[in-house]
Formats: sequence, C-alpha cells, structure tokens
Amino acid sequence: MITVLVVSALVLLALLGAPLFSIIAAGALYGFYVADIDLMVMGIELYRIAETPLLMALPLFTFSGYLLSESNTSQRMLNLIQSMVGWLPGGLVILAFIVCALFTAITGASGVTIVALGALLYPAFKQAGYTEKFSLGMVTASGSLGLLIVPSLPLILYGIIAQQMDLDFHFSLNDLFIAGLLPSALMIIALSIYAIIKNRAFEIKTVPFNVKVFLCAIWAMRWEIPMPVLLLSGIYSGLFAISEAAAVIALYVLIIETLVYKEVSLSKLMLVVRDSMSMVGSILLILSASLALTNVFIDAEVPSRLFEVVKENVDSKIGFLILLNIFLLFVGAILDIFSALVIIVPLILPVALSFGIHPVHLGIIFLANMQIGYLTPPVGINLFISSFRFRKPIAEVYSASLPFMLVLIIVLILITYIPQLSLYFIIP
Repeated sequence: MITVLVVSALVLLALLGAPLFSIIAAGALYGFYVADIDLMVMGIELYRIAETPLLMALPLFTFSGYLLSESNTSQRMLNLIQSMVGWLPGGLVILAFIVCALFTAITGASGVTIVALGALLYPAFKQAGYTEKFSLGMVTASGSLGLLIVPSLPLILYGIIAQQMDLDFHFSLNDLFIAGLLPSALMIIALSIYAIIKNRAFEIKTVPFNVKVFLCAIWAMRWEIPMPVLLLSGIYSGLFAISEAAAVIALYVLIIETLVYKEVSLSKLMLVVRDSMSMVGSILLILSASLALTNVFIDAEVPSRLFEVVKENVDSKIGFLILLNIFLLFVGAILDIFSALVIIVPLILPVALSFGIHPVHLGIIFLANMQIGYLTPPVGINLFISSFRFRKPIAEVYSASLPFMLVLIIVLILITYIPQLSLYFIIP
C-alpha cells in the first residue's frame, strides 16, 4: 500500500513539472530503502558513470554541436548542397533532407534543426513552387532525421547505457555508427522519392548548375568539409578512440569558428559553453539516477517478470517487435529522447535479447521510433516547435506532417523486420 502511495506521489510530482532526475532518483532511493540496501549505492552509480571512457565524448560532441549551430555553418552547408543538386528536379527536396539529417546528427537535437534551418528552407520551398502545406510538412519532418548518423548524441548515449548493463552480448560504439548509416540513407531516399512523386505535377523551379557558384560554395565550406572526413577516417581507421575523436573535433570547431571565421565572439562562446554544459549536466543527472533505478529493477527482478509477461502473451519474435514499435512510438511522442533512452532501454534490452534481437539492431529500431515519435500527434515535440516557429495552427502542422510520418513508418517496418539493413556491415 505504501509503495502504491509513493509511486502515485512521484507520478503526480512528474505531472506537476518536477525535474525528471529528481523523480527517478527518489524512486531509486525508495527502492533501495525497501530492499534494505545501503543508499551509498547512488554514489557508486555516479562513480561508475564517471569511469566510463565513452562518456568523455558526450560533452565534447555537445559543445561542438552547439558551437556550430551558433555560427553560419548551416547557411554555408545549404549553399554548397544547393549548388550541387539544385539543378535536379526535386533537388531542393534532396538538399533539405541531407542538410537537416547532417545538422541534426551534429547538434544532436531535432528542435534545433527546425529552428536553425527552418528560416532558410521554408521560404526556399515556397519560392521554388512547392505548396505551403507541403513545405511546412517537409521542414517539420526533416527535423527528425539524423539521429542515426555519427556523431549523434542519442546514438552514443544508447551505447553507453547498453554497455553499462553488463550484458553477455558485447558490441562497440563503432558498430552502432556503422549500423545507422544504411537505415538513415533509406529514410532520406524514401522521403525524397515521395516528395518528388507528390510534386511531379507542379512546375518546380530548378537552379542551373554553375561551376563558379559550386566552387565558391566549396571554398566557403573549406574549413568545415575536412571535419567529417577527419572524424570518420580517424574512428574507423583506429587512429582515434571515440573520446579522442570528440576532443579533436571540439578543438577544431573551436579554432575555425572563433579564430578563422570569427563568427563566435568571446561573450557568445561563454554562452555556448554554459548552454551546452547545462545540457550535458542534465543528461548526466538523469543517466546516473536512471542507472541506479535500473539496479532497483534488476534486484526486484522486474526485467525477468516483464519477460515472463511478454512470453505469456507474445510467442514470437515478430509479435514482440510489433508490440515494441507501437510502444516506442507512444514513448517517443510523450518523452524527450534522452529521458526515453535512460528509462526504457534498461527494461526492454534484456527482453529483446531473450528473443534473439541483436542489441545494435534494437538501438537502431529504438532511435528510428524516436525520430517518428517527434512527429506523432498529439504531443510530438517537432509539431509544437514547427507550429511556434512558423506561427501555424497545430492542427495544420499535424495535417502537413502526416504523409511524411507514414513514409517514415514504412521505412521503420523495413528496418525492424530486415535486420540486415542494420547489421550487414557488422555481421555479413
């Protein structure tokens, strides 16, 4: 009875807006107290996180992403890709999806992409001849791409959480990075094909290819272009560990944005440091409290009981995956991605392993669902950000985004039920 009252009180506090980490930590403390476990275990969890080598990559990549979002990198990236594919019918569509996916991967935040790139892409679509509804839906959907592309923070965080669970099944963060490439490309291709077919009846303007404009765009991006090459070649060649690569990229971005381009002043740099580290601090607080709560669940045999319940009602891997997708779409619509990762992954990962699902494949399924969850009515966060950014009624944003969400769901089904799309380059 007391446990029910405590849980009800915590749920009520969460609904009233109490910080998520405090709710999770309170639940963990109560669980340890009931199990008569020394509460010093909370400190041990904090220390265990601090020992994780991969954790160093988190603040460094976050800082790099925030710094790039404060500069004119998005405009230069837009100009370069438009000069490359703007001459193609539907080239602007391909441009939008690629740019937004890369920008979301770098910044690690879907909302930032809509806010930063929306002002550039939305009027460009309308000027090119796309309808207002189509343009609104496209920009809103574009903001959810990129979470599966290195150096996406959610991808790194999933790897950290999974590796902290001491599973029998081991994998590297590089495996996750490789596994996300093909599903991300599939999403971009599917959305591009839909957009081109949808608008084939309209007279869409194209931009003639101009060698001089193209070379000027490359020259403008001369300092950013080596960055992904340096990152990917360093990681996959074994020259850098993930944390070392993050440090190199952070230093490189700091130099080019403050000393070369001089687009980020010292005062703005201090704000970037403050904002990015506030984000990291909130993630670490939630992560440490959640890992402690995970131990409570393990001691109480919650994963095994959950597995038994699932086994009683679901007798196949396919049935489990169907339920998993429905559940994760709902979770993605009501929780931010970082909270969903630290709360849900420790519960579903042991159950998924029992059905023979590779943890890397589960990570791709999880993050793909989160991408779509951002667009899922009634509370998908991208819908509200887009409504606020473009001053459109939320119902109009729902209607505009729905076709793109359905396309992404089709791709999600392929990713879920064809594991080779994620695992081919890991397990040929």
